[in-house]
Amino acid sequence: MTDIAQLEPKAVWEHFQTLCDIPRPSKHEEQVRDYMKGWAELRGLETIVDQVGNLIIRKPATPGYEDRAGVVLQGHLDMVCQANSGTEHDFFKDPIRPVLKDGWLVAENTTLGADNGIGVALGMAVLSGDDVAHGPVEVLLTLDEEAGMGGALGLETCLLQGQYLINIDTEEWGEFYMGCAGGVDVNVTREYAAEAVPAGFQTASLTIKGLKGGHSGADIHLGRGNANKLLIRLIRELEAETDLRLASLKGGTARNALSREAFAVVAYPAADAAKVAAKLDAFQALMRFELAGVDEGVVVLSEAAAAADVLARADQTAILSALHAAPHGVKRMSQRVEGVVETSNNLGVVTVADGKVFANLMVRSLLDSGTWMLAREVESLFKLASFKVEMEGGYPGWAPNPQSKLLALFKDVYRQEFGGEAEVQVIHAGLECGILGSKYPNLDMVSFGPNIRGAHAPGERVEVESVGKAWQLLQAVLKAIPKG
Repeated sequence: MTDIAQLEPKAVWEHFQTLCDIPRPSKHEEQVRDYMKGWAELRGLETIVDQVGNLIIRKPATPGYEDRAGVVLQGHLDMVCQANSGTEHDFFKDPIRPVLKDGWLVAENTTLGADNGIGVALGMAVLSGDDVAHGPVEVLLTLDEEAGMGGALGLETCLLQGQYLINIDTEEWGEFYMGCAGGVDVNVTREYAAEAVPAGFQTASLTIKGLKGGHSGADIHLGRGNANKLLIRLIRELEAETDLRLASLKGGTARNALSREAFAVVAYPAADAAKVAAKLDAFQALMRFELAGVDEGVVVLSEAAAAADVLARADQTAILSALHAAPHGVKRMSQRVEGVVETSNNLGVVTVADGKVFANLMVRSLLDSGTWMLAREVESLFKLASFKVEMEGGYPGWAPNPQSKLLALFKDVYRQEFGGEAEVQVIHAGLECGILGSKYPNLDMVSFGPNIRGAHAPGERVEVESVGKAWQLLQAVLKAIPKG
């Protein structure tokens, strides 16, 4: 276990240590928020908790910088909670205990929470740094970003005072972001009838595991496997070879993570056991071939399992047909921003059990019209199979502003501090900037961050050196902010 607080720069890492120590799943950030609020008040800083629970901490300008424009430093308190199967970790109680490997801080069997704990830690370091020169600063710490952006959506429109907003929630050092995708969750539900397992059938579990997973926005273009889609595909192919009946299915644990594991319990004629076993071996080999170089570690397993009943045949056909046809992955590449995904969908969570089906599909697009186009297509598909469809948590994208004064400042400061040119990007992942910009249309915004890999999946890691560089850049930008 690594003593995080001893890493450099200590001003940043001591706050990240706190974030690792205090559990902070989405929708359960009260403990860490209240800690941050108490910490700030002990330092004499003004704090505000708004109507939905977001925390704003204000720090006056340092002497000589009182005439500078105000800056909002923004990050979110919650983290995606994912653990490898077989790992005992209670995200509501247990601290994250990462290790240092080859210059990277890594959580080996869980998510690390560098997304967005590092951004929060950088903001807190500004608040605690008596030697950091800056004008008036507000640190905005939002809730529930990972599970629907509820904090940003509920933020009041009369609280922020700054002219510039720096979002510290991207994952490629040396890149500045000026736009992002918007999105909406499509939740589908349906009931089904059950019947007894037919006579002469045996029951077994089917498991898809070993996939890399990842962020459903930032990693969607990589073509990684989705365990939900692969397991449903396997079941449909088995239906063509034997009288396969589905008892239950569960896959994925987060709407904005690529599903790494999925599990089902099925029944089939005992006489077809050898045929089923051969099909599983063949399917694993085929998936490793299809996903070569991307997700070739995929594993297909089957073990004995018990089941009292299975889905009625007509319901099974309708439900599996809809899930099999449901889109996943890139729908369209942007014609405006080269190399960037415009519209995509992630089949993130599926549950079939106890007479009910639930699935979450997260639709994203750089164009708000693209979001709703694909969401309505998904709605139409599932309604054909008698599902109830609900749209939830829609949020706007962040339209790029190439004329941004803050972006120009970031580029100039980066050139002075590090030499060379930073890259300017638009990201397919959802940042809170789109929502914040809709509430505060005069804000000039930029997003940046250190190198983070594997966000939203176990093994998430952050490069220590790039955190130091991000801290150096942030201090230099704050010092260079012009007069208001």
